[in-house]
Amino acid sequence: MKKNDTVLDLIGNTPLLKVRNLNTGPCELFLKLECQNPGGSIKDRIGLSMIAAAEKEGKLKPGGTLVEATAGNTGLGLALVAASKGYKLILVIPDKMSQEKISHLRALGATVVMTRSDVEKGHPEYYQEMAERIAGETPGAFYVNQFANPANPAAHEEHTGPEIWEQMEHRVDALVCGVGSGGTLTGLSRYFAKVSPSTEFVLADPAGSVLAGYVKDKTLGKAGSWFVEGIGEDFIPPIADLSRVARAYTVTDAESFAAARELLRAEGVLGGSSTGTLLAAALRYCRESQAPKRVVSLVPDTGGKYLSKMYNDFWMADQGFLKGEGKGDLRDLVGRPYGAGAVCSVKPDDTLMTAFNRMRLYEYEQLPVMEGGKVVGIIDESDILLAVNGDAGKYDSRVSAHMTQKLVTVCPETPMSEMAALLGRGLAGILQCDGKFHGLITRVDLLNHLRRKLLAPKENAE
Repeated sequence: MKKNDTVLDLIGNTPLLKVRNLNTGPCELFLKLECQNPGGSIKDRIGLSMIAAAEKEGKLKPGGTLVEATAGNTGLGLALVAASKGYKLILVIPDKMSQEKISHLRALGATVVMTRSDVEKGHPEYYQEMAERIAGETPGAFYVNQFANPANPAAHEEHTGPEIWEQMEHRVDALVCGVGSGGTLTGLSRYFAKVSPSTEFVLADPAGSVLAGYVKDKTLGKAGSWFVEGIGEDFIPPIADLSRVARAYTVTDAESFAAARELLRAEGVLGGSSTGTLLAAALRYCRESQAPKRVVSLVPDTGGKYLSKMYNDFWMADQGFLKGEGKGDLRDLVGRPYGAGAVCSVKPDDTLMTAFNRMRLYEYEQLPVMEGGKVVGIIDESDILLAVNGDAGKYDSRVSAHMTQKLVTVCPETPMSEMAALLGRGLAGILQCDGKFHGLITRVDLLNHLRRKLLAPKENAE
């Protein structure tokens, strides 16, 4: 086996996997596993390429500072290289990104600046505008600007493309890509224009992005919002060359997440959210084909960065992507049913430290106190604070000494207005069905329920 001197030597040369357990119609579908780069994504390639180009051009000096706007993975690629080469790194990230990505970036030593994900290009808090401003205000900083940096597509023209071409034994009928900065699609299309001009390029685009619409009719529509991370845009990135895209598919968040989860179950590949978008589009393309084709797509990053989101059934249900049978009553509000083993609770004899640790672990403000399958109390953050303020030793005291026993019990038929009033007073509702505890209804549960109702007409429209 080849000996590698640094982690940077592990970037690239990722494996190609044939899909065998999904319906690909008359076609063969292959996935380039970019999730196996050391930083977990295809963006390791451009992180290395863009920093190397800046060094060669004299734009980055030893000990210098890099600044970039990123959806997370480019930041991770840059952070990996920066840590190895001793550079400082400031990253501006929209606030919809997964916590796993943010924690990974900080662990690599990057400074993370969070900004709004609900504003468009031109707004001062748009992530690219903010990154450019920070770079201008930081002495000696280099603004990487992946969206206009020619070293971005060059990484794929010089490395990713040739790897795919050799692994596919010089037979590639179609490539399915997404566009974030546009570097992957641009670089691959440039390479295949030289070695295989007949190879068709297919764009996979999240619903809400303007790119698929632009490919279809050359007009820019109004951007919406989407949960999928890393691909889709509200503008055409300067380095994005869409001229060789023959077909474009719009893929909803629900389709993307379902496809990624199915890929894990069927093929054992743990891909990220954009993987689902690409896979959903690739499967549509393959199934619509009238002739056998050899099709390649990508697994751009690892799903390990999304375990708290699209691979979490409760998060999926909270966002409305996993839908149970609606009951038309308060049972529809319960995000964590007791019968499904989903309720985090404590016992009366547990300590306040145990209760506090579980609140932090599961991000709850309050927990039911259970005994013999029944709720005997509620313990919340304020109860713990009152107990331990001035005497930290009280963390070792029993939950039963501090829990609230004045319980508010509701039934499925309780009017929503009454439930909302109870929650407005800071109380939680203990929902009983057929004399048994069904679940706790909190303000978050009601907010999620109302949000799902708001989004439902939009989903139906799609």
